[in-house]
Amino acid sequence: MKIVVKVGTSTLAYPTGHINIRRVESLCKVLADIANAGNDVILVTSGAIGMGMGKLSLSKRPDDIASKQAAAAVGQCELMYIYDKLFGEYNRIVAQILLTGNIVHDAESLSNFRAMMARLLEMHVIPIINENDSVATAEIKIGDNDTLSAIVAQSIGADLLVLMSDIDGLYTADPRRDPNAKLISEVRELTPDILALGEGAGSSLGTGGMQTKLHAAQICMGAGCDMRIVNGSEPTILYGIMDGEAPGTLFVGGK
Repeated sequence: MKIVVKVGTSTLAYPTGHINIRRVESLCKVLADIANAGNDVILVTSGAIGMGMGKLSLSKRPDDIASKQAAAAVGQCELMYIYDKLFGEYNRIVAQILLTGNIVHDAESLSNFRAMMARLLEMHVIPIINENDSVATAEIKIGDNDTLSAIVAQSIGADLLVLMSDIDGLYTADPRRDPNAKLISEVRELTPDILALGEGAGSSLGTGGMQTKLHAAQICMGAGCDMRIVNGSEPTILYGIMDGEAPGTLFVGGK
């Protein structure tokens, strides 16, 4: 199976911006093990700006573009250092790939990306992908890693995209505000009622929310790729998914 796993800032870091060491260690161990079983694993990671905030001792997410880009530049170094170290403990080589919106709009860039990804997977490397927040401008910015991960899944013909978030899946209402909200276990069609369930950003550190996840589902389902939203607090949930269990919300791509 070719699986893309996206982890958000809220999964990787505490609200302080500092890394959640126990969770990231578990994530790397599980992904390495899934790759050892013969699966192609691609990790799309958020967290560069959040981690840069922690490293720079910033009390809140910067508002201006230059400060965000500076935090991303600092945080990306820390992020990849940690991934390289932890995956290396399980004899897994990783590669850093930083993308911008050119991947969508330029046919040559997309072709080169596909060829490079295919070669990395042939070499049993785990690609680790993030948006290039340090140089992205409005013209070439994708904007959120839910959408980025869906574009990656679509581009490489993935079988499954797993969005690991701070919520269990798609609900009939916001479960943080409505105690009667019910988890929707499966979505086969993105009806207007389903799309209306998306609203604003989740955590203070991240840029995504349910709206961006539903947009990702549109991309994946259109490409015939399944997508699942799950709670990322326990990375071992990925074992259950690979074994046929059904946590969170599955968006059926019909591949």
